[in-house]
Amino acid sequence: MLKLRDSFFFLPILCFCFVFIVDGSVHEYNGEKFVGKGNAFVVHGGSEGIYSSFADPYNVTATIGDSYIRFEKVTFRRPKEAANFSSKAIQAVVFEVEDRDTIGGSAYGGQRAVCCTADLAKLGVCLEGEVIYRPSTENPNWPKVFGISFNGDDEVATLRSRSIKITKTGMYNLYFIHCDVNLKDLTVEGKTIWKNPNGYLPGRMAPLMNFYGFMSLAFVILGIFWFSQYARFWREIFPLQNCITLVITLGMLEMALWYFDYAEFNESGIRPVGITMWAVSFGTIKRTVSWIIILMVSMGYGVVRPTLGGLTSKVTMLGATFFLASEVLEVVENVGAVSDLSGKARLFLVLPVAILDAFFILWIFTSLSATLNKLQARRMTVKLDIYRKFTNALAVAVIVSVGWICYELYFKLNDVYNEQWQNAWIIPAFWQVLSFSLLCVICVLWAPSQNSMRYAYSDEANEDFDKDDTTLTLIKPPPTPMKDFKSAAEARPVQGHNGASNGDFEEDKTE
Repeated sequence: MLKLRDSFFFLPILCFCFVFIVDGSVHEYNGEKFVGKGNAFVVHGGSEGIYSSFADPYNVTATIGDSYIRFEKVTFRRPKEAANFSSKAIQAVVFEVEDRDTIGGSAYGGQRAVCCTADLAKLGVCLEGEVIYRPSTENPNWPKVFGISFNGDDEVATLRSRSIKITKTGMYNLYFIHCDVNLKDLTVEGKTIWKNPNGYLPGRMAPLMNFYGFMSLAFVILGIFWFSQYARFWREIFPLQNCITLVITLGMLEMALWYFDYAEFNESGIRPVGITMWAVSFGTIKRTVSWIIILMVSMGYGVVRPTLGGLTSKVTMLGATFFLASEVLEVVENVGAVSDLSGKARLFLVLPVAILDAFFILWIFTSLSATLNKLQARRMTVKLDIYRKFTNALAVAVIVSVGWICYELYFKLNDVYNEQWQNAWIIPAFWQVLSFSLLCVICVLWAPSQNSMRYAYSDEANEDFDKDDTTLTLIKPPPTPMKDFKSAAEARPVQGHNGASNGDFEEDKTE
């Protein structure tokens, strides 16, 4: 009896490709070689979430429009020395991730295979040398399997251009597979175009375009509030508020660039490298400056100390290192060919950024503890209150971040095949919302006002105490004239504890 397995042998390869999905909806093939897996040779052609061509009443993202996967000039090429025989079929296999168990199988519970073997062919369930597949239980017309063969001494075989209409929302996968061991060094060229109802933006990324549009609006509203206060009380501005202004400006530019990046991607199907580079760079600069500002505030810069002193070089070095590590990671993930990275290569890029993040957090809370103790010792109640609120906001942000990281790991571990791709956009969006929320808290705490300078550092003699009714005030006594002092001394000698006169006291001092 023939027994079809629930999964086929290259599921690990499928999982890997889901982790590093090609961002572009125009998938180009530039001489990719087929790799042997089991008894088959495969090339991964792409994986994307695609919404149905018809309006889905339960999915507000999809609208009326055509969704399809189109094959354009997909060509298979073999070396001239190997072009002396007619080959078996080279097949393109398109399937939705829920139908992955329809590809491959085995006879009598033996080893799983993708290509039909002689034993399976004898049972009449498949043709030897072709891909094993069976119709989906939900849609008998799926998966889509079609191909072409080399005839005689042909060096090139080209698939007929065609479009596959998508009528069901899901994560779709494309593999090119052949089962002919004589087709050595076979390569594939050409491209496939994947389209959603709203455009060429991949389905898992489509919600991010609207998200960055809303975030751009949010930054504009925050900017209006901040810049109006800044212009109104510009005489009371101190350095920390200038740094906050810089972060808001960078945030507005970053969100706008990301929106235009996704909008252009949606229109053309090819990610614009220039806009993406600018968006990545502005985002990295914003994160670096934000970390440095939070660290400087935690150290009391501009509030209890005028400069960082000897720590300036260390803070600068840490910031520069974080910028370089983050820039490389973001460029590779958003601009480079992510699908070419191995898991170890990506870990090599992510690990330094994670370590630097942890170091920033540790240094920030250590510095905050010292600053709070100093403010409490100096009885600066106004500044102490604002620093306590700042500390609480940071603590909440860190706790929420740790919780979200745990959820993100859980999400990825339980979504091996990216079946929850429609919710994947929430993960990067959350970090943007969290950083924006923390920025709003900082803007409220240090908003420009007529009393801004009371939060700034002052080198006056009474800096150790706040000028309010709840704290002590130093009162300097008026100077006493020397003449009056001498007269009083002559009129009344000063007695010590033992009854000695002032003369005795002077004598003791000389001894």
